[in-house]
Amino acid sequence: QVRLLESGGGSVNNGGSLTLSCTPSVSIYTTNCMGWFRQAPGKEREGVASLYKRTGATSYTDSVKGRFTLSREQNTLSLQMNNLKAEDTGTYYCAADFRLGNTCSYDGPFQLFGQGTQVTVSS
Repeated sequence: QVRLLESGGGSVNNGGSLTLSCTPSVSIYTTNCMGWFRQAPGKEREGVASLYKRTGATSYTDSVKGRFTLSREQNTLSLQMNNLKAEDTGTYYCAADFRLGNTCSYDGPFQLFGQGTQVTVSS
């Protein structure tokens, strides 16, 4: 069973930075698309960022553009989050899609999600 192993969550003050990491239990190169979703308390889960394996193209939801950067190094997907705001608080989930030929965007489609890691930003 393929798993996505997340790490890097934590608590920071407004304006701080965190880096989230996701390592799949298989080669990252078997994925078509990888990304991150998040869910704030009382809100629906929303897509944050994605990386398309074939081209390396990234996409981001508007609220994080210019602050978050998604990258891939060896078998790990990293989300660098700078200038964090209180509204970035939530549980962040790594996501992957293995279906070649699918599109890849920050809002999906994704087949598999990790267990989540908590990010808390205090104002």
